[in-house]
Amino acid sequence: MSAHSNLGSSVLAVALVIASGAFIWSSRDKKTVQAHQTPSNNVAEVVFASPGRVEGLSDTTQVGAAADGVLKAIYVKEDQFVTQGTLMGEIACDDLNAMLQTALAEADGTRQARIRLLRGTRDEEKRIATKKTAAAHATFSEARSRLSMQRALYEGGEISRTAYEQADRDFGVAKADFQAAVRTEELLAAPPLQEDKARADAEVLAAEGRVRTAQERIRKCAILAPIDGTVLRVYARAGESFSTVTPRPLFSLADTSARRVKAEVDERDLGKVMIGQNVIIQVDGLNGKKLTGTVASISAVMGRKSVYTDDPSDKIDRDVLEAVIDLTHDAQSLPIGLRVTVQFLSNGFPKQ
Repeated sequence: MSAHSNLGSSVLAVALVIASGAFIWSSRDKKTVQAHQTPSNNVAEVVFASPGRVEGLSDTTQVGAAADGVLKAIYVKEDQFVTQGTLMGEIACDDLNAMLQTALAEADGTRQARIRLLRGTRDEEKRIATKKTAAAHATFSEARSRLSMQRALYEGGEISRTAYEQADRDFGVAKADFQAAVRTEELLAAPPLQEDKARADAEVLAAEGRVRTAQERIRKCAILAPIDGTVLRVYARAGESFSTVTPRPLFSLADTSARRVKAEVDERDLGKVMIGQNVIIQVDGLNGKKLTGTVASISAVMGRKSVYTDDPSDKIDRDVLEAVIDLTHDAQSLPIGLRVTVQFLSNGFPKQ
């Protein structure tokens, strides 16, 4: 009985030693695992994610025409760089060219008429009027002398009353002719009336206004590049018609010298985004390729969604805020318009 008790005590002691060793070893492993699993303070967490789209340094600009008509020619092609003001296409406006020529001729005619009015009568006409005045004065002087002589003869009873009255009538006619010649000469030498000058000025302004209107209408027939950028798409071909009643884009332009991302932040996440915030951009179309960037600007107004995902639960009636993100990596190879997922981080970039 004593031997059995001693054997049992020995077995129990060995078991206790083994259990204690196992407990100590497992505790040390657990601490080691926990030590490896302790998160670093430098690791960033994803606060929220939103859909986005790759863009150039400028928004994509849709270019149309400002005049109705048929496309006469297309002068650019896709992937061509153009500067602001480059002629990209042209609307046929031959009828407006004829209208412009008519307006130019009318404007020139009104200007010449105004010049003639301000210049007054030609010098030749003034000299002729002076000679007529001199001739009328001579006739008037002769008639006055004859009338004096006839009056003396009539008073002396040497001529009849009829002859005297004829001399008086001739004097009156000569006097009237002389006064008319003097008035004519004065009118030819006088400056133009203010109302005539004002009317001439108004006619010139109206004619020049018609010229500007025709020129402006012709200018609208030219389709010019509004910005410096690359032609992304050419939607039209020569011979197609264009209407400003139902306008459509003919070209699309953008500054493709670099890339940026425009993310649409849901209205529920407005308090989680700020300028300078770090983000991770996941490109699902390129085998999950990830890029990094920072929030450069945030829109001041809410807008409607324009980037839609394939998730059927994605609500399309929510208002969103646009956040522009500058990329810290070279993303020149990314096509403009590519959909991406933008993950907004809580602090610095995650360790690689």
